Amino acid sequence: MRDFTWHVFTQTGDIEAYLLYKEMDMAGSSFGASAADKTADLGEDGAEGDAEPP
Repeated sequence: MRDFTWHVFTQTGDIEAYLLYKEMDMAGSSFGASAADKTADLGEDGAEGDAEPP
């Protein structure tokens, strides 16, 4: 879900998507690896040319 919000932000520039991404990022750092990070490790990848989150 975190990767999805970053993708929406990079494609649209929607500040709400960025704020949701940052909120999820902060929650993930408090509790360890998030579910989105675990699914990414299983081979789920984004479209070619996606920007990397900061």
